[in-house]
Amino acid sequence: MKNVILSVGSEFPEFKKTAVVSIEKGKEFYELSSEELKNSGKWMVMFWWPKDFTFVCPTEIAEFNKHAQDFADRDAVLIGASTDSEFVHAAWRRDHEDLRGLQFPMLADTSKSLATELGILEANEKVAYRATYIVDPQGIVRWVSLYDLSVGRSVKEVLRVLDALQTDELCPCNWTKGEATLAV
Repeated sequence: MKNVILSVGSEFPEFKKTAVVSIEKGKEFYELSSEELKNSGKWMVMFWWPKDFTFVCPTEIAEFNKHAQDFADRDAVLIGASTDSEFVHAAWRRDHEDLRGLQFPMLADTSKSLATELGILEANEKVAYRATYIVDPQGIVRWVSLYDLSVGRSVKEVLRVLDALQTDELCPCNWTKGEATLAV
């Protein structure tokens, strides 16, 4: 299988998927759509992991959660996603101490349609690679990061890139928020 990854400058695909937003009985699920996100006028950061009930994935999800307010402060909606079902997501949240208090939705792409459109399915197991998308308020992909199944990503780097993109200026190597941008 050859992946063709949706990249920078592309419009993020339309979707309508069930997401887990709570572990409170009767309030676990919410139907999340790209239209709702576009209408919010906010940036979107969507990060994908391969499988629930694994080892590297909860470390990343917990780290994104620790920084949920940092994303909100940057006017960005944070969404986690995998190809597992909403029922598996809910069970994992209830079962794993680090995931019980998540402040962002866990999107269930059970049909794998969104992961397929993004081009991020691993060939053998048909699970998502560790992909991260930063999408601007107009729905355009501004940054993509893709990792192999065995390597966790840096949430601080995602925040750094979001900060840089939001300046709408030229940012040099290793630039961080508060530093001077480049004048042309």
